[in-house]
Amino acid sequence: MEFVGESMIHHTAANDTIRITTGSAFDVKGSRRQTDFHINQNAHDLDESFEITVTNQRAQPVRVTIVEHMNRGENWEITEKSSDYTRTDSHTLEFPLVIPANGTGKLDYSVRYTW
Repeated sequence: MEFVGESMIHHTAANDTIRITTGSAFDVKGSRRQTDFHINQNAHDLDESFEITVTNQRAQPVRVTIVEHMNRGENWEITEKSSDYTRTDSHTLEFPLVIPANGTGKLDYSVRYTW
């Protein structure tokens, strides 16, 4: 096995898990766009929504995991979602999706931050 390119791996503890991006697939593509954003300073909240589309051009279905980071503050909640998710830590969500062969899958979600 040979890694080509450069990536930064910060110091990790022994037996800790890290994620390394080793490349990208041209037949499975994803795009992410923000569909709504609203901030209310007086109420101390911020609402935003996202749409993530994954296109699969393979002849068989693929399983993908969409990883989203809630980085706008400590207090947040998902208010709407089109797919179930797993909360892996205080700021990270993983949405598993199965994308059909030669098809498209879509994830929509909304999050509310409060402070």
